[in-house]
Amino acid sequence: MDQLEFEELLNLIQNGDESERVEVKRSIEKIGDSALETISAFSNEAGLGGGYLVLGLTKNDSNKAPRYKVTGVSNPDKLQSELVTLCRQNFNKPLRPAIDVLLHPEGPIIVAYISEVETYEKPIFIKSRGIEQGAFRRIGPTDQLCTREDLDMLYQLRSQKKFDKTPLEDASWKDFDPQAIAAYRIYRKEVNPKAKELLWSDQELMIALGAAIEVKGEIKATVAGIILFGTEMALRRLFPIASNIDYIIVEGREWVPHPERRYSQSYEFSEALILAIPRVITHIMRDIPQAFSMQPNNIFRKDIPLIPDVVIRESVCNAVMHRDYRAGQAIQIVRYANRIEFLNPGYSLKPEDQLGLPGSITRNDQIAKVLHDLHIAETKGTGIRTMREAMREANLSVPFFESDRTANKFTLTLLTHHFFDEKDIEWLKNFKEFDLTDEEARTLIVVREMGAITNADYRNINCVETLAASASLRRLRDFGLLEQMGRSNATYYVPTSKLLTGQTKPNLQTSNLPGLNSNLPSFNSNLPSLSSNLPSSTGQVSSLFASIPEDLRLKIEKLRKKSDVEEVKSLIKDLCSLRPFRIQELSEILKRNPKYIKEVYLKNMIESGLLEYIFPYQSSHPQQAYRTTKK
Repeated sequence: MDQLEFEELLNLIQNGDESERVEVKRSIEKIGDSALETISAFSNEAGLGGGYLVLGLTKNDSNKAPRYKVTGVSNPDKLQSELVTLCRQNFNKPLRPAIDVLLHPEGPIIVAYISEVETYEKPIFIKSRGIEQGAFRRIGPTDQLCTREDLDMLYQLRSQKKFDKTPLEDASWKDFDPQAIAAYRIYRKEVNPKAKELLWSDQELMIALGAAIEVKGEIKATVAGIILFGTEMALRRLFPIASNIDYIIVEGREWVPHPERRYSQSYEFSEALILAIPRVITHIMRDIPQAFSMQPNNIFRKDIPLIPDVVIRESVCNAVMHRDYRAGQAIQIVRYANRIEFLNPGYSLKPEDQLGLPGSITRNDQIAKVLHDLHIAETKGTGIRTMREAMREANLSVPFFESDRTANKFTLTLLTHHFFDEKDIEWLKNFKEFDLTDEEARTLIVVREMGAITNADYRNINCVETLAASASLRRLRDFGLLEQMGRSNATYYVPTSKLLTGQTKPNLQTSNLPGLNSNLPSFNSNLPSLSSNLPSSTGQVSSLFASIPEDLRLKIEKLRKKSDVEEVKSLIKDLCSLRPFRIQELSEILKRNPKYIKEVYLKNMIESGLLEYIFPYQSSHPQQAYRTTKK
C-alpha cells in the first residue's frame, strides 16, 4: 500500500468508522485476542475478499468526524514480527498477511491486509480455542463466533458443490411436473427456436439442466430440479415453506395498520418456479397504479405502470435466484401504499457496495442458469444496474438494498413516489432559505417517505462518494431538518418535526410560554406511535424511568448483575407491555450490555412469542423496537 492509498483508507475511517472490511485496533504495544478473532473472520467470510486490520488509531469520544485520532504504535518492528508469528502459529493453517508500516506525524501506523482463504481451507480457527470456540465470521463491522450452521456452510463450500446441485434421496422422476417441463420448452423456443435441447427427451433435458442425475439407472431429482420443475406435492413434501412465495397487500404504510385486519389481500404461490414466476409478476403488475400517455399519430391511449415492469421482473428473479433454500422461510413481497418490499431469506454474497457492478456471486448456480437461458432474468451481474437505470428513467427513487448477514436475509425496497412532482415542489418551498442542492432536495423527499436514511442510502440515491454523502447529511442535520441517530457505523438520520411540518420558523404563539406543552398530556401518549412513544436513544435514564410505574421501577432497582434470567425476562415483558422499547433504552434501564440483552433475553423472547418487533420484516430497521404480544 502506497502513501496515497493509505491516506484514502485513513480518510474513509476518519469519516465513516469501521466497516465490513476494516477493523481498527489501538494496539500500541501488544496484539490482543480480539485481533486474532478479526483475522479468523476476514479469512473465513465468503465473498468478502478479506479485510484490513489497522493498528495505531484511537477512537474519539465524540461522535463527530474525525472519528479517530492517530496515536501510533510504540514499536512497529516488534508488532510486525508478532503479527506474522501469530498468523503463522496460532491458527489451524498458517496465514500470510501483507503488512505495511506507514509513517504519520503523530506516530507509525500498521496496516495488515488479511486475505480470504480458499474455500477448501475453511474454516480458519484459533487453535487454542478449538473449532467450536475459535472460528469467526465477519458480520458487518463485527466478528461473530461461527454457529453450527455457519460451520456446516463452510464445510459445504469446501466440496465446491452448491446446495441446489445436491441430489435428493427421496425425490424421483415422478416428482417432476410435466406442465413445468412443457413451459420450459415454450420459453426456450421463444428465445432460440433452434436450441438443441428442444430435441431431447424430458429425462435427457432434466439431466442436462442439472435438475436430475442418473444413479444406477434411476433418475434422482436435485434441489434445483424440484424447485424449478417439481410438482406441488413434491414441493410440499420436500420444501414445505422454503419454496413458497407470499404476496401480501397492506393498507397504509405500516405493517398491521389495523390489528383486527392484518392485511387486505394475500396470495401464496407454492408451485414450480418455472410456473410461479410469471404468475407472481402478473399479480404485482396488476396492483401497480397505471398512468397513460397518448403516442403521436395514435388515437389509442397507452397505459404505463408506475414502476417499470422490468424492475418488478428483476426484483422477483433476484429473490428466487439468490434466496437461501436451506432456510425454512418463504419469500415475502409486501405491497404498501407507498412502496413494495421484497423480503428474501439469504443475505447477499456480494458486498452491498459492489451491488450493480459487473459480475455475480450466485447462491444457486443451476437455478440462475436456467432463468438466464430463458431470458427471464438479466445476464449475470446486470440485473441490479438494469433496475436502477429503469427507476431513474421513470423519475423514481433508485431501489434500496439491505443485506443482513446476522438474520440471513435480504430486503429490497421500491418506492412508488415520483420525484419533484407539483406536490414535492410546493413542499420544498418551505426550505428555500437553506439553498438546497438537487441531491439534498431528493434526499429530503426520500427520508420523508422512508422514515430514515443512512450514508449508504444517500450514496445510492445520488451517486456520490462516502465523504460527499457524509458532508451533505451533516449539513441537513445542522439545518435542523434531520436528526442524527445511532453511533459510528450504525449512524442513521430521521426526519425532524421541522422537516415533516415544513415549519422552519419558530411558533411565536408558544415559544414565549415555557412549560406550556410539558403540562399537557400528549394525544398519542398511549399509542405505539414511533415518533411519540420512542424517546431518543440519547435520553437520560431518569427520563426513561419517569414513565415506568412505581412498582415496576422498584423491581428493576432490586435487580442484581447475576439475577435469574427468567426474572429479567419478566421485567422486559412488563416494560414492553407499556410501550415499545429499543434495545438501547432497555440497556440503560436494566444496566446491561445491549448485545447481551439481545442474545440472552430478546432473541429467545421473540422466538417464544412473548415479544414482537414493531417492524417484523425489518429486524435491523434503524428504529426497531420490541413490544409485548397479546400472548
